[in-house]
Amino acid sequence: MRVDRRWGDAAVTVLARGALFLVFGLALVLGLTLLLRACPMLGSLERSTLLGSAWAPAQGSFGLRTFLAGSLAVTVLALGLSVPLCLLSALYLSEHASRRLRERVQPVLDVAAGVPSVVFGLFGVMFVVPGVAALGRLLGVPTTGYSLLAGGLVLALMAAPFTLSVALDVLLAVPMGLRETALAMGATRWETAWHVVLREARGGLLVAVVMGFARAFGETLAVMMVVGNVAVLPTSLFGPAYPLSALLANTYGEMMSIPRMEGALMSAALLLFLATGAVSCAATLVLRRMRRLG
Repeated sequence: MRVDRRWGDAAVTVLARGALFLVFGLALVLGLTLLLRACPMLGSLERSTLLGSAWAPAQGSFGLRTFLAGSLAVTVLALGLSVPLCLLSALYLSEHASRRLRERVQPVLDVAAGVPSVVFGLFGVMFVVPGVAALGRLLGVPTTGYSLLAGGLVLALMAAPFTLSVALDVLLAVPMGLRETALAMGATRWETAWHVVLREARGGLLVAVVMGFARAFGETLAVMMVVGNVAVLPTSLFGPAYPLSALLANTYGEMMSIPRMEGALMSAALLLFLATGAVSCAATLVLRRMRRLG
């Protein structure tokens, strides 16, 4: 019996390690594949072309600066709109709402987090874009509604259920004894939530924000449907933008007919891959530092 248990433990360990290496191996293969396909555009001369803002494949211009700025702008706007609301909502649900309300809200969040992006895109086209156009007319700003603001709002709606669900789970995982100790020492419920619960959960909340960023930065279809897709640097909330992910979706079918375009598009995909990985690694380092500092 003892020998059988040892064999079972060894088999489970091998399977777990194999699954871990498989995940890392797939990420490594993906990164190397993108790098190899982008190599024709990563020479010194071509690299300077990629850093430009002009996108005219027929004339040999493949500047990605405009698209990178569009991705960053729409992602930062979406996180700026969604993260504060998500954190405050999660704090209310975990510290002040009744158990019955939490039990009703959590399944709704799970369903909303699984809604396909095309549904959010259609919602944006039918409601968000006309709303942004009406707001532009009210403010005297000419806009069609297909704009950076519309993309940020739709992306915020997409990221909010996911971020809120993770943040709520993190806050609920804080031991109840910490809350009771703070309340017994005379702290109010708000002081307990602000100085005890949030401090204890800050690492997990950082992970929730990073996961929301990863979801938002690479999102394609919903944003592509409402952001305008005009290759100009975003200078106004009511002006159009063109994210990297939308560029890949819109022009990938043309790459076989234009020389060097495949390398440019693979470079754009590599930028998305590296940006998401860099943010995740930075969040991991910050989380480790926070744990060391206590």
